[in-house]
Amino acid sequence: MVQYPTPEQIWDAAEEVGLALTEDDVKSYAGLIKPNIDAYNMVDAMPDYLPIVKYPRTPGYFPDPSENTRNAWYVRTSIKGASSGPLKGKKVAVKDNVMVAGVPMMNGNSILEGYVPEIDATVVARLLDAGAEIIGKTHCESYCISGGSHTGAKGAVHNPYKMGFSAGGSSSGSGVTVALGEADIALGGDQGGSIRMPSSWCGIYGMKPTHGLVPYTGIMPIEITIDHIGPMTGTVTDNALMLEVIAGPDGYDPRQYGAPKKVKYSKMLDGGVKDLKIGIVKEGFGRPESEAASDAKVKKAAELYKKLGATVEEISIPAHLLGPVLWTPIGVEGITQTMMFGDGYGLSRPDLYVTSLIDKLHGWQLRANELSETTKVLTTLGVYIKKYHGSHYYGKAMNITKRLIEAYDAELAKYDLLLMPTMPMKSQPLPAPGCSREEYFVRALEMIGNTCPFDITHHPAMTVPCGFVDGLPIGMMLIGKHHDEATIYRAAYAFEQSGDWKKM
Repeated sequence: MVQYPTPEQIWDAAEEVGLALTEDDVKSYAGLIKPNIDAYNMVDAMPDYLPIVKYPRTPGYFPDPSENTRNAWYVRTSIKGASSGPLKGKKVAVKDNVMVAGVPMMNGNSILEGYVPEIDATVVARLLDAGAEIIGKTHCESYCISGGSHTGAKGAVHNPYKMGFSAGGSSSGSGVTVALGEADIALGGDQGGSIRMPSSWCGIYGMKPTHGLVPYTGIMPIEITIDHIGPMTGTVTDNALMLEVIAGPDGYDPRQYGAPKKVKYSKMLDGGVKDLKIGIVKEGFGRPESEAASDAKVKKAAELYKKLGATVEEISIPAHLLGPVLWTPIGVEGITQTMMFGDGYGLSRPDLYVTSLIDKLHGWQLRANELSETTKVLTTLGVYIKKYHGSHYYGKAMNITKRLIEAYDAELAKYDLLLMPTMPMKSQPLPAPGCSREEYFVRALEMIGNTCPFDITHHPAMTVPCGFVDGLPIGMMLIGKHHDEATIYRAAYAFEQSGDWKKM
């Protein structure tokens, strides 16, 4: 219920927007505000209009270290879906920014700890309808703002191949559970690379679909124009099957403009690559942060496509190097205005607003010291920019992003796919407890240069494991035309079937 404001509260609110009121003004405002407060309270008295939860479940339990050796799981549970369907028998891990009704969710941060959503995200409902079993929630980075796996409130998530090394982020636990075989398939989210980066460093397949192809309903966002949700799996077939189950409009998510209704990706894997042209993007290699051995492994993988009959040529897209630059104002101001000051949602779009999450997040400033260092720094930057420059640079970055889209599309008019390393280096050591803020911050964001451009341009992009460097997996990224996930899957499947990636 909304209380009528006191005179002092009216004065405070007026001062915040720069108004100088007299006592008579305050009395006038109080009278004019009263009927509007009455309208708010009429809304408060109405039942909320939320989707029905179909399948029985329990809250689950928090696993102890003996069954959580890499710290990948947040909650273990068992929610059985329909008695039949294309995913019958598949065990699913769910990233912990995705709502599962009745099961705790903290999105990697202690401020949200104790929150239990009352709905299933659309993707969760679709997985259950397809016969899958939800077996738990996986640790993710604090509010998903990291490409490493060390910022979560419950501790670092370790690489499945080497303890003490990063699993990638922010969907770190999802990558690890699939790599270890503890889950068959997993949900990941991607705003700067957070499906593809952990998939790459964990040695699995991760698809960031075209923006809006998969509904983001019931998932805590970062910024509406870069929010993506998608599959993380141990095989290409599972990835394609999972995508066809979760894709398609749901009637809630405004991100879903132009999304096709249903595509049978799992039926489109065969055919080989002899008719495909693949452009190796020069600027994806040899970045300042690149490791030569990692680059070499991806170039060797690209050569395999030639042996499989594809036309493979090196191309140059200089604008690719501007991707992280343009992503920065969009990501930073989205984090600040939508996720932080927007209480996890922001405004000005038709969507499904889960108000219990808004309530849990409101007033976070009283506990701001519990935020991760990445969130603290980027939110402070966002507040500074907003105060002195408004939304000028967000808007300009959005405008210039159209040129970046045109640059990729110009090459995608000549080539079926683009190819580059998913990340410019292998997994790095986890920062030690008590490390400097500088090391903590760098380890969280040093690897996003190749992945983040496609979150703002919205092209589909998938990481494919292609070998090891020093015992740690390396990923090759395939990028396609908007809504052409099928071609990416066909190329990924041909690569997968050509030999064991672990021996490459």
